[in-house]
Amino acid sequence: MMRFRPFLSLAAIAGTMLTPAALAQETDPLQEVVVTATRTATTLSESIAAVSIVDGDLIQLGQPQLGLDEALNRVPGLFLQNRFNFAQDLRISSRGFGARASFGIRGIRILVDGIPATLADGQGSVDLIDLGSIDRIEVLRGPASALFGNAAGGVIAIESQVGADQPFIETRVAIGEYGYDKTQIKAAGKTGNLGYLASIAHVDVDGYRDYSQAQNTVINLKGRYEFDGSAGDRRLDVSLSRTDQPEANDPGGINRELASTNPRAARDRNVQLGAGEDLNETRAGARYLQQNLFRANDTLSIKAHVGQRDFAGFIPTGNGAIAFDRTFAGGGIQYEADFALSGKSHTLVAGLDLESQDDERERYQNLDGTRGALLLRQDEKVDSVGVFLQDTIALSDSTRLSLGVRHDTIEFKLTDRFLDNGNASGSRRLSNTSPVIGLTWERDAHFSAYLNRATSFESPTTTELSLASGGFNNDLEPQLATSYEAGIRGNVMANGIPTRYSAAVYTLSLEDELIPIEQADGNDVFFNAGETSRRGIELDASSQLSEAFSLNLAYTWSDFEFDAFTDSNGNDFAGLRTPGTPEHAATLSLDYRNNSGGFASVDVEHVGDIVLNNANTEKSAAHTLVSLRAGFTRDWGPWKLSPFIGVQNIGNTGYFSNTRTNAFGGRYFEPGPGRNVYGGISVRYQPD
Repeated sequence: MMRFRPFLSLAAIAGTMLTPAALAQETDPLQEVVVTATRTATTLSESIAAVSIVDGDLIQLGQPQLGLDEALNRVPGLFLQNRFNFAQDLRISSRGFGARASFGIRGIRILVDGIPATLADGQGSVDLIDLGSIDRIEVLRGPASALFGNAAGGVIAIESQVGADQPFIETRVAIGEYGYDKTQIKAAGKTGNLGYLASIAHVDVDGYRDYSQAQNTVINLKGRYEFDGSAGDRRLDVSLSRTDQPEANDPGGINRELASTNPRAARDRNVQLGAGEDLNETRAGARYLQQNLFRANDTLSIKAHVGQRDFAGFIPTGNGAIAFDRTFAGGGIQYEADFALSGKSHTLVAGLDLESQDDERERYQNLDGTRGALLLRQDEKVDSVGVFLQDTIALSDSTRLSLGVRHDTIEFKLTDRFLDNGNASGSRRLSNTSPVIGLTWERDAHFSAYLNRATSFESPTTTELSLASGGFNNDLEPQLATSYEAGIRGNVMANGIPTRYSAAVYTLSLEDELIPIEQADGNDVFFNAGETSRRGIELDASSQLSEAFSLNLAYTWSDFEFDAFTDSNGNDFAGLRTPGTPEHAATLSLDYRNNSGGFASVDVEHVGDIVLNNANTEKSAAHTLVSLRAGFTRDWGPWKLSPFIGVQNIGNTGYFSNTRTNAFGGRYFEPGPGRNVYGGISVRYQPD
């Protein structure tokens, strides 16, 4: 009974929200919110999934702009870690998808300006994202393979700024404790039918912990050309991004005793063996969109991208000098049309996605941070093909039924080019068909509800399939998920205060969940858990308390456990929590904005305890962090000056900014910084 009490509480909350008195007064209509992360532009009230929208101001206004977590921590259902270890990348999980990642992003599809930042094998990264140019983020939570294919336990779609009615050039400089130094220059404008954005940003940090220095330079160029003189609306978006990250040291995980006595310490072996990475990546993409092509209200979109990534890194093992040269490319076509059939209105979406990835990988002995003898040389090629079809049927003015299906085929091919220890060449072919069904109901402009059954297909990545000695782990299978979800969203007016809210309840089951276990030599080996289940509640509310003050609340309850899993040593973990995510997480934010350009935000973030291993014998304690940022804007003719200041972890709370699951030797912990201050100023020139 205790397990289902949160579901009963949600029902009570929903009942309160549905009272006629609460809905009697006018607020902004729900239909005005349009989302595109669902593959097609639709109003939020018509979406069959949980979708959150994050405005770019959450990153632009007074933030240090070090990681996406600065904005996404207000989204329920997401859990973000690791913002201070640049060698490991930001860890993002959505309803538990992605929690296994020790580096990179798993289980979630990342899109930047419509172009995938997730590769054909399901591994994503955010190195190329220019935080200072973000205009909008949409987050689709829950399994979404019927929409986006492999590794789509959630979708994060990021759109950069492009164009400006009044051209401008802006410089932003910020500095802070622990050697934080970031500079950005960007320009945007419009000339004729062409809108453009150009940005370059450089960040240099020493880091809170020893041996955590990092540097990164990101260039982001984007253009949008809107065609004239055609029967329909036509638009071409082009983008080019590059990152150079010559230094990103990895201080590693440490045990509980060292974390308590010297939280700033790095693991000695990481320092000795030079753990860290050096990389550069370039990515170019294009999207073509045309409406009213064959008939009124139809839409054709075509996209293509290509990229290249050079990586050299050291992990703290004797065979841990790694290098690869990666090329990747992809494209897709999608057609959407509205039509009537049997007296019902239909919106049909059909499309094809193609992805390709080619890694030339090498591995050497790690001789105290220098390369020794060659141990492995192999080519890893991944090709992915996905076809999808979705139909949304208007059963009535208020009710819509969505039916979708997608089929994905992913082929892994490994060619061994180092034959001293035998030939480990091989291939794997994985495929899956993912259906989805959903129903939405709109009572009026103030309230809607939805139900869905969705699926998720997630293959192991090349890194997870590859053995340190070469070849594939042929025992590793894809992870499959089936989810059932119900949700409500709307807006109310209570005591003159407008509030927008959403609530979602879900239960999902997984077969062959991918679980990492760190070995004594420091390498991760992945296993399939037999069966696991996840249940959760996600609540989100935003109230405009007055013209100047707004209050935002996000709460997540997660109950994730093994149903059936016995490891290779015979340990039975059935009934235990799966590691890596807290049971409770919440954020409370109070924002102030005045008409004179002043702003301030107080953010309170609570993270419950996290189990760290399959046996549930290790946990990180719950913690609460409070942060403040403030600033103002002043205009002097064409000049706009915006100084800002921020204080993070005001209470100087001891906590872990990242935890490592199933770590060998008890090295689970990466302590986060105590109270620290940063500040800066942006200067914009915008002639009339």
